Amino acid sequence: MSWNYHITHFVTSAPDIRHLPADTGIEVAFAGRSNAGKSSALNTLTNQKSLARTSKTPGRTQLINLFEVVEGVRLVDLPGYGYAEVPEEMKKKWQRALGEYLQMRQCLKGLVVLMDIRHPMKDLDQQMIQWAVSSGISVLVLLTKADKLASGARKAQLKVVQEATAAYVGDIQVEMFSSLKKIGVDKLRLKLDSWFSQPPQEEETGE
Repeated sequence: MSWNYHITHFVTSAPDIRHLPADTGIEVAFAGRSNAGKSSALNTLTNQKSLARTSKTPGRTQLINLFEVVEGVRLVDLPGYGYAEVPEEMKKKWQRALGEYLQMRQCLKGLVVLMDIRHPMKDLDQQMIQWAVSSGISVLVLLTKADKLASGARKAQLKVVQEATAAYVGDIQVEMFSSLKKIGVDKLRLKLDSWFSQPPQEEETGE
């Protein structure tokens, strides 16, 4: 089933998971360093210029932001991480919120980790993937700003990251992405469609 991401709208912002709406339906979260191009990717995906605020000052997204595609189908913009000019205490707070969300939110079906193709797999990127894999969550790694590299260099980086993520032995797919040139947008939509077509959490039986 393919979803119409153009109708996505903002629902709420929350400082941590205790302030999020009920843990039902299906969520896919977007995570990445503060300058990885997360807001641009969300805006490109939904074909909306200002759904997610893009800021010239990385680290502005300090809250968990929820967007709804249709009822029960949500995109989640997690706080950007790893930006140097943020006080240490605040960084710790964000990391706690991120870790809690990834490990405790039952309706989370997939995680999109965005990394600048020129500087991939930093410590916190690896930590995000590790958290997701240990929680049994599928991961799509988007190597953003792919337009900044020539085609050969892009493919080389893709291969490097594919090999690095293979070590995690999880469900991890790696793709190139550029909001500017619309590279990889179709692959992102297809992956989201597959995640959102899984049965939601509250309908599952068993364990």
